[in-house]
Amino acid sequence: MSEIYNNSSRQHIIPVSLDQYVPKVELKEYLKINETIYEVDSKTENGMTFSRLLNYKYSDALKKMDPDHLVALVTEVIPNYSCLVFCPTKKNCENVAEMICKFLSKDYLKHKEKEKHEVIKNLKNISNGHVCPVLKRTIPFGVAYHHSGLTSDERKLLEEAYSTGVLCLFTCTSTLAAGVNLPARRVILRAPYVAKEFLRRNQYKQMIGRAGRAGIDTTGESILILQEKDKKQVLDLISSPLENCYSHLVQEFTKGIQTLFLSLIGLKIATNIGDIYHFMSGTFFGVQQKILLKEKSLWEITVEALNYLTEKGLLQKDTILTEKELLQEETISKSKGEFQCNFYITKLGRASFKGTIDVAYCDILYKDLKKGLEGLMLESLLHLIYLTTPYDMAPQCEPDWMIYFRQFNQLSPAEQKVAALVGVSESFIGKKVSGQAIKKKVDKNIVNRLYLALILYTLLKETNIWSVSEKFNMPRGYIQNLLTGAASFSSCVLHFCEELDEFWVYRALLVELTKKLTYCVKAELIPLMEVTGVLEGRAKQLYNAGYRSLMHLANADTEVLIETIDHLSRRQAKQIISSAKMLLHEKAEALQEEVEQLLRLPSDVPGGVASSTEKA
Repeated sequence: MSEIYNNSSRQHIIPVSLDQYVPKVELKEYLKINETIYEVDSKTENGMTFSRLLNYKYSDALKKMDPDHLVALVTEVIPNYSCLVFCPTKKNCENVAEMICKFLSKDYLKHKEKEKHEVIKNLKNISNGHVCPVLKRTIPFGVAYHHSGLTSDERKLLEEAYSTGVLCLFTCTSTLAAGVNLPARRVILRAPYVAKEFLRRNQYKQMIGRAGRAGIDTTGESILILQEKDKKQVLDLISSPLENCYSHLVQEFTKGIQTLFLSLIGLKIATNIGDIYHFMSGTFFGVQQKILLKEKSLWEITVEALNYLTEKGLLQKDTILTEKELLQEETISKSKGEFQCNFYITKLGRASFKGTIDVAYCDILYKDLKKGLEGLMLESLLHLIYLTTPYDMAPQCEPDWMIYFRQFNQLSPAEQKVAALVGVSESFIGKKVSGQAIKKKVDKNIVNRLYLALILYTLLKETNIWSVSEKFNMPRGYIQNLLTGAASFSSCVLHFCEELDEFWVYRALLVELTKKLTYCVKAELIPLMEVTGVLEGRAKQLYNAGYRSLMHLANADTEVLIETIDHLSRRQAKQIISSAKMLLHEKAEALQEEVEQLLRLPSDVPGGVASSTEKA
């Protein structure tokens, strides 16, 4: 119950229940075993009661193709209402979408036919004429798959089509359940598994929580399909309480407590060991510490993390105390009422902190950049791309060795020299392809990272995710995530290098590479894409119309721009011109500052030089 008050007089007006503003949507949970559907009922002894038998005529072909009766379940709902089918894997999503469409009536093709045709047309436009063959076959029926293999533009377009009712069925992975607001009248869980792992209670609740659309429907349904062998586990799943929430601050190791401490000291929020300890006491982990790590005290965890950062060369102590002495200081300091040891961030620590480099990789990055200075290959971008390929993506990468070998052999001698420099030889890849034993130990992460660098290198040359996806036999969504990760990491490495004078040679190179990775278009389009509201398609239009630089756009005539560029509104034209003028002005100011800095007299110039300069 909440109450509304008059702010001026503080007079009580009327009690108002907030519940009346929140529409209630009833969620009914069902379980399906063979052709029988049971309703989840916590009041019964075994947690479920008989609801109904499926009434759908199955041909022998359909029984073989659809043993789980998905066609029967979805056709009870679509096309008038929406439906989500959660599948264990990405490939299963695509297969299920195609299978359902094979057995849907031709009448489904007529439902919002023009709008669905427009969706396919838009998919083609955002992908340079490419459309996934599966989507091309399923969208006319109002069906699509949704998983991480899609590009962000494809996902956004399909989600909009689903939200407006143009698409009525998504086959999707569990990732759709978190963070995407795509509710449905009916949610079907294809199996009680995510990949090979059995569902957890919070995952199950998250998925079925998509059922029921507030303000649109008054009810929602979830149906979990299970085999007889999983029945006991599923009954335990639906009756068990939600899992407890625990802090991951220590479990994530370098991304957790160590990064937190580096930030605290870098920002000067806490530099004294006592202040850091008190800060830790107020965290979620500090509250749960006795449950999560019984064998260590919070003080011991704090000291160990600070010593780890000190050994890494990211922090330094103002007093020479051993770890044993620091561990003893808790008792000593409490008796004195103060803590004696302060920590300061080192130059490497500041570079890692400013560049937001994972503490686990900062020393590796430093060594890689240092080694790169000895033989930096500037004949191609491959060496620089390798240095900015995200470290954390390498362990999960599984190279296709035949593709690796083929791509390696297409490299120029200078590019193969880069591979040899980082520690990957042609003979090693050749042996992997033929399945021969490898005696010499090679770092798997370096090999995988070079493979990812080759994907990025190919992408920057071709600027087409679809062709690179086909060439490396990888989902286009994965390629896009790799590109986004590399653009972000390249920017981080740039900030890292800006803090360390010895890496000045990388700075200008990284500025250009970050732009190329961010926009991933032909070099001539990059200046145009810096303008607000200009994406790749618009940049191509402007370039072909003769607007090839910021100066061209800044001095463009609004009316001429509207007439020249297709589908450009007056508001968009004015925004483009205004943004180009602002960018041009900022670049001019930056150049002016650089000129003034070059002409400024240094304060440490010897007297003779200074006086002669003044006379001149």
